[in-house]
Amino acid sequence: MRVIASNVRKGNILEHEDGQLYAVLSAESFFPGKGTPTTQIDMRRLSDGVKTTVRYKTTEQVERAHVEDMNFSYLYADGDGYTFMNGDNYEQIIVPKEVLGDQAAYLQEGMQVILSVFNGIAVAIQLPARVTLEVVDTEPVTKGQTASSSYKPAKMNNGLRVMVPPHIGVGARIVVLTEDNSYVERAKD
Repeated sequence: MRVIASNVRKGNILEHEDGQLYAVLSAESFFPGKGTPTTQIDMRRLSDGVKTTVRYKTTEQVERAHVEDMNFSYLYADGDGYTFMNGDNYEQIIVPKEVLGDQAAYLQEGMQVILSVFNGIAVAIQLPARVTLEVVDTEPVTKGQTASSSYKPAKMNNGLRVMVPPHIGVGARIVVLTEDNSYVERAKD
């Protein structure tokens, strides 16, 4: 299926001119004041994991590979990779560590994800937009500093580092965007 380059999003699978499949890691469109608008796409070749960057005119056509997006729930990780289960037919699929990359840090037992499956093999994952994590280490709460534009680093229970407002302390549960690892709000539980 052909789509224009500006419609390509993170997680899409493209069939490149070389006949190989590539997973889109990021896609950013540039609209200069003068000149032709372009879309820069960072991709990873699925066959061997090599990363590449390609720049297209925003109206240029690219080939999106026909992959099936299916709902799965995360079960566990082991030496072979990450195991997911299809809730409809209870089939399990093992996803290699290279497919998830640094997104694996967000996985939580029972989490619902969308796996892009091509010829029976998972080639990409779409995580929920937001996850709730617990702060396990950060600087102490600064008294009286509740609405400040300054942020401090905090380590989450999954090992990630997130910049949080000064009033967030150890043990706080916060909502984090999976797309860019940014703080959204204190969790409402």
